[in-house]
Amino acid sequence: MSLNMKKFIETIKNIFSIKELRDRIIYTLLLLVVFRLGCYIVLPGIEPSLLQKEASNGLFGMLNTFLGGAFTKSAIFALGIMPYISASIIVQLLQVALPSFQKMQQDDSGRKQLTQVTRYLTIVITLAQSFGYLTTTVPREAVLVNYNFFIFSSMIILTGGTMFTMWLGERITEKGLGNGTSMLIMIGIVSRFPIALLKEADLRKDMILIFIIEMVVLFFVVMGVVLITQAIRKIPIQYARQVVGGKIMGGQRQYLPLKLNSAGVMPIIFAQSLMFLPGIIAQAFPENNIAVWIGVNVSQPYSAGYAILSVLLIIVFTYFYTAIQVDPVRMSEDIKRNNGFIPGVKPGPPTSDHIDDVLSKITLPGALFLAAIAIMPIFAKAMGVGEEFASFYGGTSLLILVGVVLDTLQQINSFLLMKKYEGLMESGKVKGRSQDMAVAQ
Repeated sequence: MSLNMKKFIETIKNIFSIKELRDRIIYTLLLLVVFRLGCYIVLPGIEPSLLQKEASNGLFGMLNTFLGGAFTKSAIFALGIMPYISASIIVQLLQVALPSFQKMQQDDSGRKQLTQVTRYLTIVITLAQSFGYLTTTVPREAVLVNYNFFIFSSMIILTGGTMFTMWLGERITEKGLGNGTSMLIMIGIVSRFPIALLKEADLRKDMILIFIIEMVVLFFVVMGVVLITQAIRKIPIQYARQVVGGKIMGGQRQYLPLKLNSAGVMPIIFAQSLMFLPGIIAQAFPENNIAVWIGVNVSQPYSAGYAILSVLLIIVFTYFYTAIQVDPVRMSEDIKRNNGFIPGVKPGPPTSDHIDDVLSKITLPGALFLAAIAIMPIFAKAMGVGEEFASFYGGTSLLILVGVVLDTLQQINSFLLMKKYEGLMESGKVKGRSQDMAVAQ
């Protein structure tokens, strides 16, 4: 047995020797099992055999991927955690647009109020989305009871399912491992990977070498996403020396880490949420030549027009969401408050301008990277990879998987290092997105 394998096994033993960490892992796994079970319980009053087997491409296909197939099964968790995410995004935007919401974010009582607002908004969004979902996705012939009664009762059940899913996410965050919302999305994505892998293996059963090449390429794509996700631009900060109680404090140099991809996966989600509009335009004006051209060349998920529009939207949303997430003025004030300064830059507005300039320069390559990852499944499919397996070569799914794994590894490392054990990664410096954003902000 190699030395690295022995170290890995020893680390696994260390993980389960820490009672709190072991309990968190078991608790998280149990709640994830409950979530997956709910994805297979079909709404009452439906004949499952008459349901459509696959979601359409575009937004519905993305939702079905996030929800682990619950969307097409018409399960009680068919909408999953997605309405809560939509409500959270709306509340974040309100914090930018409305001063009253900005003030609420500054203290504990205000943040509790924002949490309540998000929950109530989740209920409203879920009721609206459940009505649209039931009337557009569930075939009438699959409904075995009175249709109006089915719509009303199922809206209540779907809303209850989303609220229960939100509760599961909160419990995982509080008593489990990792961010609960992200974990629920990740398990839905991961649950579809074995099926996609088996389908691709069956497709390539007479071309084993091609299948091996596909797996090697997928490995390097994942490694590239990890490297770029972890990439940061360090801005040096010098802290002035102070004499406190006869001791010299400060004087050391630290760094302000700005992530190459500060916006995370949100620009892709925003862009894909808008990509269904060209199809709606084409359906609304079937006799208009321009509308028909849009429908043929833009609304198809694996077309060149779809890729170009996606790239443009992702770049725009990356700048937009980065501006929301990272505040150079507040960073400058925090640095000045702690008696720090950037060498060669005056405190105050010049510091915030310098941070904003650096952020603007690194956001463009970050946006281009996001756009490349988003359209990579298109190139994979063009090279002959099966459509379902091609979705794991990039896009939202891969970014979420990488981000959640890094966050979870960082939390496990924190427990190990706190108990004087060696970290899961040799350096012990795995950083999750949440940690980096906390430092940056």
